[in-house]
Amino acid sequence: MIGTRTACEFALAADGVATVAAAYAALSPGSQLFGSTIVAGSDPDEVAFTYDDGPNTAVTDEILDILARHRARATFFMIGRFVRQQPAIARRVLTAGHLIGNHTETHPWLCFQSMRMIREELRACNEALEDALGIPIGYLRPPHGARRPAVFHAAAELNLRIVQWNVMAYDWKPITPERILTNIDRGLRRARRRHVGSNILMHDGYDVAMGANRQSTLAATETLLTRFASERIRTVTPDVWA
Repeated sequence: MIGTRTACEFALAADGVATVAAAYAALSPGSQLFGSTIVAGSDPDEVAFTYDDGPNTAVTDEILDILARHRARATFFMIGRFVRQQPAIARRVLTAGHLIGNHTETHPWLCFQSMRMIREELRACNEALEDALGIPIGYLRPPHGARRPAVFHAAAELNLRIVQWNVMAYDWKPITPERILTNIDRGLRRARRRHVGSNILMHDGYDVAMGANRQSTLAATETLLTRFASERIRTVTPDVWA
């Protein structure tokens, strides 16, 4: 990951914005330097559960079952090539009342891509989602949160709002539910100190392949949902979570 981040910084240098501020704007989830993104709400007691890299045959349905038991709504950012493999899972997520967003077609670091490739990654994922769901898609989470001005331009062409996060589970790694909760609790405390809501980044899938084992995320989700009243759990849409 460090090498790829460095590559992104070199890509920014090629764009003529090789400064520390530009690198921060490209890679920090909370930065608004290149353009406005949705990060968190203004109420410290509110939280958004967001899941990246699905749909996943191994766990997405189970996450839906847990969310349903707690009457909670979440946001799923899906990879286009997995949606093409499993459109029925994507439709179940929508039918259950959750928000679905674009997470690109193949999960590249967009800050390292040409404008043509950025457009194609966003377009192809939107096409997969809209074909499967029959609705327009309005939200994008860039993989790794990486973006540069070209990403904002391409997103605007498709009427996509960019969504980041301010709490990270680090659950793409093979870690225990307890470690996931420790990571999330650290982010929750930081958000509350800043008097903002919490937008938790978790993963129901894996960008490399379908079928990833996300049982630790599943267990952590169950524990987290017992802490929050359902009316305090929001989707990331600005009309619900301004």
